[in-house]
Amino acid sequence: MYNYRNYLIFLFASLAVSIGLQMILPFPYGLAAALAIFILLPLFIRRRYMSKVKGYGGDSGGGGFFGSNSEGGTSVKYVCLTCNHRFKGAMCPRCGSKMKRADF
Repeated sequence: MYNYRNYLIFLFASLAVSIGLQMILPFPYGLAAALAIFILLPLFIRRRYMSKVKGYGGDSGGGGFFGSNSEGGTSVKYVCLTCNHRFKGAMCPRCGSKMKRADF
């Protein structure tokens, strides 16, 4: 998982940089730079973390929110609650029961 301490270090470093920029740059430019840092830095950190765990869609091959799927489509399999048979579809082909749970 992502280290909370590293996130706090990045947060306080961005706070220090934004305060420094506000002291150096004139009013509207310093404020714009500080807001840009506070908005863009967490996005950058999140993108870097998601690329490390390969869960950020795109070229990395990760599946994003719904996980990776090698078949290309959405493939949800079910497990029958009566006979524990794993299947796709509305009802169990072994016993005909409609009682099922999703198995990801």
